[in-house]
Amino acid sequence: MKTEVMPRQEKLIENGVVQGYPRAVKMWLIIGLIMIFGQVVIGGVTRLTGSGLSITKWEIVTGTLPPLSAEAWEEAFDLYKDTPQYRKINAGMTMGEFKFIYFWEYFHRLWARTMGFVFLIPFIIFWRRGWLDKVLMQRLGIVVLLAALAASFGWIMVASGLIERPWVNAYKLTLHLSIAFIVYSYLLWTTLRVLQPTPPFMVHPSLQRWTLGITILASVQIVLGGIMSGTKAALFYPTWPDMKGECIPGLLLQAANWNVENFVQYDATPFLVACIQFLHRSVAYVLIISALWFFGNVLKAQISPAFRVGSTLLIIMLGMQALLGVLTLVYSVGVIPVALGVLHQGGALLLLTIALFLNYQFAGSRR
Repeated sequence: MKTEVMPRQEKLIENGVVQGYPRAVKMWLIIGLIMIFGQVVIGGVTRLTGSGLSITKWEIVTGTLPPLSAEAWEEAFDLYKDTPQYRKINAGMTMGEFKFIYFWEYFHRLWARTMGFVFLIPFIIFWRRGWLDKVLMQRLGIVVLLAALAASFGWIMVASGLIERPWVNAYKLTLHLSIAFIVYSYLLWTTLRVLQPTPPFMVHPSLQRWTLGITILASVQIVLGGIMSGTKAALFYPTWPDMKGECIPGLLLQAANWNVENFVQYDATPFLVACIQFLHRSVAYVLIISALWFFGNVLKAQISPAFRVGSTLLIIMLGMQALLGVLTLVYSVGVIPVALGVLHQGGALLLLTIALFLNYQFAGSRR
């Protein structure tokens, strides 16, 4: 009987020391990142087309198949007609229009189920072959728990729009989106450990602090963007650089408006949308200025080529994000443009990817 032997360069452990993971494991992790990125993009389309509330049930197994008969479609449509979104916004919608929004929510859920199989089947194969060491197994376990948490909050988010209000709760949407970004970030860091197990030893405390600071700022901006999206704040102030002729909306200068009620019952007044859009713009300015200062220091520093390239990509991506943000804003007259909104959301994830890559380049100096 012929026995397959893993080539030396693909051995996982030799004399108790990790030598490098097989190429198949590396590709599997990269595919996982791409699929999570795709899920975020599909989620953006689902949100911007108002499709998220079209499926009113959470059926993990039976929900894998869409309605397959005219009767099944009528039943699904009747369930949607009982939602506040249909009664208050989409009353009179045709079956064809319903099928359109149903498709995006179904596709969003189907993609998540597909990710589960893409993870599980190779995991079993790689585990049986001994290609996954204890450290990687633990990290992948955390990824699974985070993914399950994201899915759970996804349903909590959807349920928030099925009872009284015609949209999902902005804070729950932001929490769901933030957890998805955390899943991606943790898997990205895990993948970097596999692809680049020994990052260069760089001792540059100032740049290291700037890198971390920019990453934190970008994360805050992503959270603010989630609330922007959930409250549809772009529709209220679709002008730039001013906010309907004001640098600071007058609502924010009135002390009486700063109360808990305006943050909790944010649909009742325009206070939160003014506040969150002002904060989103302000953090963007701070982020751009900080990144430019950071990049100027990178150009003068003795640093690794990978870090220099990553820093250049950071500036380019940040510029593109700023442009996409402004375009999304000024074209949000009556409705938020789907293509621009999705590109802006995907750009945020790319920007975070670059920032985390730069942080990882200092991992060698922490060991």
